[in-house]
Amino acid sequence: MVKTINLISGPRNVSTALMYSFAERPDTRVIDEPLYGHYLRLTHAPQPHWDELIHLLETDGEKAVRESILTLPPDCDVYFIKNMAHHLIELDDAWLSEVENVFLIRDPEQMLPSLINQIAEPIGRDVALEAQANWFDRVRAEGKDPVVLDSKELLLDPEKILQELCERIGINFDPGMLSWEAGPREEDGPWAKYWYQNLHKSTGFAPYCEKTDPFPERLVPLLEETRPFYEKLYAEALKA
Repeated sequence: MVKTINLISGPRNVSTALMYSFAERPDTRVIDEPLYGHYLRLTHAPQPHWDELIHLLETDGEKAVRESILTLPPDCDVYFIKNMAHHLIELDDAWLSEVENVFLIRDPEQMLPSLINQIAEPIGRDVALEAQANWFDRVRAEGKDPVVLDSKELLLDPEKILQELCERIGINFDPGMLSWEAGPREEDGPWAKYWYQNLHKSTGFAPYCEKTDPFPERLVPLLEETRPFYEKLYAEALKA
């Protein structure tokens, strides 16, 4: 039976590195943000590549769930779906009960200065921590015990965190998950050229590096808005 892992991430959270990690497993297939087009169509979220991507992506969310999430790829034992929490909108969410949900978070004080390189004026929706907290509560209410990963903890000790993740979701850990070849992957979404430049230079999880520049004053209200959701989820996260 195929184990389907649904990653519910926020932006700038090493989520693509985690997708690359799972893609190195010979028993695993991965897919990159199948609900992105659905999200762009519904929100018209201000992103510089909106006009290009809306013509390339599947914009029917229910169809994407049926054909890209619930339809399993051939020849695999593990199916890893990289989703963004804020993309899961205006959908029948019953399919969440059919997958292993894993949440990936990042301290907004570290994440927001990075996010503004792609989204100049982010709002709470773009940060996605409130959406992650809500989806976590929704999954927990069904009696499930979803795994929470924190980007810092993952980078501090990738092997330990990945071993614990694999144990929690019921698959064997593969040491090959710790490294990959530099460059793009065929599974990359067409937005990769906007978001993945640094990742394409990597060959594994980068050592954790704390941001030391002064936090942008204009982002303080957004930090204060989103931090409580982060702290709630961080309390549940695997620790290095």
